[in-house]
Amino acid sequence: MLSLRGVDAAHLALTDIDLSQCLLTGAIHLDQLRLEGRVLFAPVPTGIHRRGWRLVRFGPRRTLAEEQHWRAAQPFAVPGWDPAPADTAVVGPARLAPVYRSLRKAFEDGKNEPGAADFYYGEMEMRRADEESPRAERWLLAAYWALSGYGMRATRALGWLIAAMTITIGVMMLWGLPAHDPEPVSTGTLTGRHLTFTTETPDPVNPTGPLRERVSTDRFEKSLRVVVNSVVFRSSGQDLTTTGTYTEMASRLAEPVLLGLAALAALAALAALAALAIRGRVKR
Repeated sequence: MLSLRGVDAAHLALTDIDLSQCLLTGAIHLDQLRLEGRVLFAPVPTGIHRRGWRLVRFGPRRTLAEEQHWRAAQPFAVPGWDPAPADTAVVGPARLAPVYRSLRKAFEDGKNEPGAADFYYGEMEMRRADEESPRAERWLLAAYWALSGYGMRATRALGWLIAAMTITIGVMMLWGLPAHDPEPVSTGTLTGRHLTFTTETPDPVNPTGPLRERVSTDRFEKSLRVVVNSVVFRSSGQDLTTTGTYTEMASRLAEPVLLGLAALAALAALAALAALAIRGRVKR
């Protein structure tokens, strides 16, 4: 099928059809479209590509033909996107986002949550690329994409979490842990028959000496304990220098967020697999 523009899809059912070249913008009631069987959409380019000075790789997902046309028309488009035919106008992200949203709802209503995930991702991509959207919203979506692929890429969030924890452990080993654990000092005062004790703990002393001498098994174990406890919003109880204290505060704020994003993406994938399993058993 090449076009559904101007079509009322409220009672339209498509089965075993190729929509990789189909134009969908301009159709109405796409959220009520029924798609059954093997329905093909255009895939993203595979492999690693160079965009200016950056290397980019697109995760596998199904896309609309109009998104292919729009991306192929961009100044730094990578090879593999399908350009628009000569007599077809290129449609921008502002018009593509509602189409992706409607198709996502159609797949969800058809109990095809794994298929709906691709269209949720496409919707978020179009919202992020829409230059008419508020800049703050686009920055927030860009951060959401970079950290976890809109909550759909668990490995990306886990990668960021591991990188953040590795950096935090390194900072703790080099500057965060004191040179020696402060030892409390107790002093007593005898007044008549009463003995009063006062215990004071000196401030942690910043480590000195070459950086390589601060990298040891003992300091690594302490740093790892501090960081792991920070991820679950607990205090390690370890005495830290001023640098270590602020590093632990930042870790307790940022790293649990990354852990939550990874868990969210993993739960979404497990829910999709569970939905497929339940659907297959019900059909039996």
